[in-house]
Amino acid sequence: MVKFKLNISIPSEGKAFSVEIDEPKSLALIGKKIGDVIDGSVLGLEYKKLRITGGSDKSGFPMRPDIPGGRKVYILTGRGIGLRTIKGKTKKGYRRRILVRGNTITPDIYQVNMVVVEEEKKEGVERSE
Repeated sequence: MVKFKLNISIPSEGKAFSVEIDEPKSLALIGKKIGDVIDGSVLGLEYKKLRITGGSDKSGFPMRPDIPGGRKVYILTGRGIGLRTIKGKTKKGYRRRILVRGNTITPDIYQVNMVVVEEEKKEGVERSE
C-alpha cells in the first residue's frame, strides 16, 4: 500500500498545507521526477498544475535533483541538499560524504514537496480554509 504525505505550498498566498493520499491517487506519482509538472485533479486537489520540488524517504533521507533514479547513494559534497553545516563555522574546502535519495518517486518515498504553478480560476467563489 503506497501512501504519500504531500506538502503543498502556494506562493501567491504565502501559505502551505499538507495532505495525505492513499493507494488509487498515489499511484499517479510513482515514476515522476523532481521538476515534473502534474495535474492536481489526478490527486484529488483543486489546483490545475503542481510542480514537484523534492521530498524524503521513510528514513528521512532527502531527494536530490542531480541524482538519477530512485536509489540511495553516497555522494561527496560540500554544499546543497542533505548537508547540514553551520554557517560561518565551516572551513574552506569542507566536504562530506552523505547518503541521499535519487530524483525519482518510488514506493519508498514518504513525503513529497510540491508548489502550485497554476491555480484554477473560479468566478465569484472564494476558497475557504
